[in-house]
Amino acid sequence: MTVLVTGGAGYIGSHTVRLLRELGREVVVYDSLELGHPSRVLDAPLVVGDVHDQAHLQRVIEQYGVDSVIHFAAYKAAGESMENPGKYFDNIVGGSLSLLEATRATGVSRFVFASSCSMYGASGTDDLIEEDAPLRPLTAYAESKVRAEEALHELADDDFAPVFMRNATAYGASPRFRFDVVLNNLSAWAFTTGRVLIMSDGTPWRPLVHVRDIVKAAASALVAPHALVADQAFNVGANKENYRVSELAEIVRDTFPACKIEYAEGAGPDPRSYRVDFAKLGRTLPEAKPVWTARDGVLELFDAFRTVGFTMDSFDSYTRLARLKALLDEGALDGRLRWQHAAELA
Repeated sequence: MTVLVTGGAGYIGSHTVRLLRELGREVVVYDSLELGHPSRVLDAPLVVGDVHDQAHLQRVIEQYGVDSVIHFAAYKAAGESMENPGKYFDNIVGGSLSLLEATRATGVSRFVFASSCSMYGASGTDDLIEEDAPLRPLTAYAESKVRAEEALHELADDDFAPVFMRNATAYGASPRFRFDVVLNNLSAWAFTTGRVLIMSDGTPWRPLVHVRDIVKAAASALVAPHALVADQAFNVGANKENYRVSELAEIVRDTFPACKIEYAEGAGPDPRSYRVDFAKLGRTLPEAKPVWTARDGVLELFDAFRTVGFTMDSFDSYTRLARLKALLDEGALDGRLRWQHAAELA
């Protein structure tokens, strides 16, 4: 098996490559290097490219004999914060569809799509939500995941098995950090300022899952029997890992010394609130059941911050929104968020 991992030099992708290599899989990384060059992070061939470039993707798939794909590449949750979220929606969906066409044209049989529990949006209930619940996306990012799932579903057949991994909100240490996910963000604030800063009123529900548990689930979906997973959606996480944001803040405060919880000025309720049922994953792919807890993750983050001498400059150096704005200002991305160097890669 040779696996193409899009976004394989990123926050979750770098863990994915490492696990797949440990499992003896051949891996090819396809990444735009939004975060810069991964240096020694990856133990796999790296192809620099834009997932909108279908012709380039097809050549890469054919060159390396790729038969399976794990698709992580996307501008994570950025569109909701920008003036024109529509362009982010078009960018994310367009990239997924280009990759989908490339895989279909080259006979790829297994397509593991990193989807998101954010598609459930405003659930309107505190009950646990299963995979057949109505989808109520509230952001361009979440809507893009819905559209991509729909496109994959339309093409599923006996020879092509898309699997939709609806991941809970990720957290945890990684060679390629992100600080715009809730638990990492709260922990980074705590370590650098002594404050656990909450941007809402703390009441929204969020399901959480460690990056390594996401990777484990994706790796299981790659090799599971066709009949078990083809054209199936799986919520990826654990029922006991549904938290209110205020509960997460308390876990962080209890772990980081001399911290206090603060609420941002004018903080109010966040309409994105959902508790998710993850039983289907455990029934179908028992080896993929998550083992990490949020408290474990905060301890890991504290140790990682202390080891590397984490500072506020480190914290500010990368959030998704700031990085995208910088790339736009540099001219590396055009107004549609397409890489200007993409043609050079073809």
